[in-house]
Amino acid sequence: MDLDRTDLEIVRHLQADGRMTFETIAQRVGLSRPATRTRAQRLLTSGALRIVAIVHPAVKGLTAIAHASIRVDGPARPVAHSIAELAEAPFVTLTVGGHAVVAEVRAPDFAALAASIERLRGMQGVRGVDTLVYTRVLKDSTALSEPRAELQMDEIDHRILAELQADGRIAFADLGERVGLSPGAARVRALRLLDAGVARVVALVRPDVLGMGQLCGFALTVEGDAAPLVERLSSWERVSYLAACMGRADLVGTVAGETLPEVITLLEQVREMKGVRELTSWVHAELVKERY
Repeated sequence: MDLDRTDLEIVRHLQADGRMTFETIAQRVGLSRPATRTRAQRLLTSGALRIVAIVHPAVKGLTAIAHASIRVDGPARPVAHSIAELAEAPFVTLTVGGHAVVAEVRAPDFAALAASIERLRGMQGVRGVDTLVYTRVLKDSTALSEPRAELQMDEIDHRILAELQADGRIAFADLGERVGLSPGAARVRALRLLDAGVARVVALVRPDVLGMGQLCGFALTVEGDAAPLVERLSSWERVSYLAACMGRADLVGTVAGETLPEVITLLEQVREMKGVRELTSWVHAELVKERY
């Protein structure tokens, strides 16, 4: 999909605030409100852009996170779609590399995380699961600051979050109808949750739309002090995610490039960094699920 400079400006504003009004965006990009709305709607209709609420994991007590690399018997796509049906798997992709499927798994604690991994191992078509348990997320383009601890949430709050996760720009009148509130009450509740840091409404953009059509995951084992390596990798614009972990590797991350040769060049640069002992990588070939 071809985007001009104005389209990209609209995308950037929606990435920063998915509920920014079209009137505000129009003033910032120099278009009329109807023209701005038409451009944004074209992006949404094409599937290049999704506007959703990202909910802080602490809201549901999901403090234990793991990266699961999955080997399969037979076709991988049915396995990936079965994993995507699991609530504890917010991210699932078909990959090219040593494993056919990669998933992120989130759970309330390490015991529940272990149970979720065992559930993956027992699924039809799964031959094996290699797990990296995160100890700390070092860089995440979708990260949220810690929500206010004193905020009390009830069932209606959780239903509001679920609706915002499906459609981050849902009108307050429609939101109220779906959760049993007046439009005004729905607005007050939703803004209270957003202001408290419980969730953030953002635009999720297909990487190819931003000229980064190739996504590649990587895992590193490190020699010596990892801090300088972490600082350097975190500063790279093309590294969108980085986490410290336990298991067969010390760091796991995602790098993006316009083309596969560019990604290979980036990975070669990582291999040359001081402290990198070994690097393994895989290409994210097809996004099956992304719901944070």
